[in-house]
Amino acid sequence: MGATKANGRSQPSSGPGGGQLPVLVRYGHRSWLIPVLLLVAVVVVDAVTPEWFASASWLALVPVVAAGLCGPVATVVFALLAIGAYPALGTLWTKSHGTEDFLLVVAGCVLALPLSVFRAQAAAYVRHLQGAAETTRQVVLRPVPPGWGGVDSAARYLAADVEARVGGDFYDVVASPFGARVILGDVQGKGLPAVSTAAALVGCFREAAFHEPDLATVAVWLEERVLRQNLLAARLGEQDERFATAVMLWFPADAPEEIRLVNFGHDSPYVLGPAGLRRLPPGDGAPLGLARLAGGLPTVRRLRLAADETVLMVTDGVTEARDRQGVFFDLGAHLAGLAGRPGAAEPERLVAAVAAGVVRHTGGRRTDDTALLAVRRPGGPAAD
Repeated sequence: MGATKANGRSQPSSGPGGGQLPVLVRYGHRSWLIPVLLLVAVVVVDAVTPEWFASASWLALVPVVAAGLCGPVATVVFALLAIGAYPALGTLWTKSHGTEDFLLVVAGCVLALPLSVFRAQAAAYVRHLQGAAETTRQVVLRPVPPGWGGVDSAARYLAADVEARVGGDFYDVVASPFGARVILGDVQGKGLPAVSTAAALVGCFREAAFHEPDLATVAVWLEERVLRQNLLAARLGEQDERFATAVMLWFPADAPEEIRLVNFGHDSPYVLGPAGLRRLPPGDGAPLGLARLAGGLPTVRRLRLAADETVLMVTDGVTEARDRQGVFFDLGAHLAGLAGRPGAAEPERLVAAVAAGVVRHTGGRRTDDTALLAVRRPGGPAAD
């Protein structure tokens, strides 16, 4: 999933921003066409071949193929069609079809029925797992309503595994009494330990960002949360300590052309607006969980941000995306190509364009989870 999300609305994993689902998933509602075509092909071949060519026995393939593509009901229908078509072909083309071949067709039909049931049970189990993964994703990456916190925002999450739909990347927008607080980050590692750490960080951020007036204090809360999460994981037998790179932004309610930024060793965000493209200062701090090794937490920076400028934050699933030749995706060049286009700085258009560029560059073969978040104050130029 992977699934995508923008302005609080969940979208399918397929499409410009989410890569391509497997063929049988995308066209599953038309899978019955394949056994139909196979049945027609057997009839045509039986009609144009000489009497000694026993093509009618190929009817045994029809229900077996249906069992692999369709549900039990459709499989039963194709099994009955295959059994009924066998004597009908002998009558139509005046061919002599042997009893052994007919028994082969019946055997194929009998075999197809339990196969279709087993396949349906497996598909139901996979859907159950997908539902659990989707629930987890909604906890870590909850929908963000339009205009939430007094800012316009849009986000995308592209899972490396289309069906997993959740990983260690995280983001959120919090509406606080002091103005919108925004975070995007990436937990080191993969699997449930990374997801658990991401969920812990997001939950901590939601509370601290709302109650604490100082962004530096929010950073202390996040650092402490990672340390406690690692302690808990160690008691449960986890061998590796987790850390997370992240970018945290604050849009102060009393400073309309200013933002505050704390960068925990993450790639610095880009800013896109009518004046062009620029990049915010690089992070000067260690990732969350490693502050004790770097002598403390990173400082809070005060930066200028015009009302018509949009901040884009991404995880390394964007910057480290590679094509077939191993060439990295050049995010800066891609954004430079967007700069100056009407409506390019609108958050939804911006994340959609970058996500589509990543999918094109990789050919849909992503090896790492990818998160994008674009934020700006309301009142920017409207999309054309």
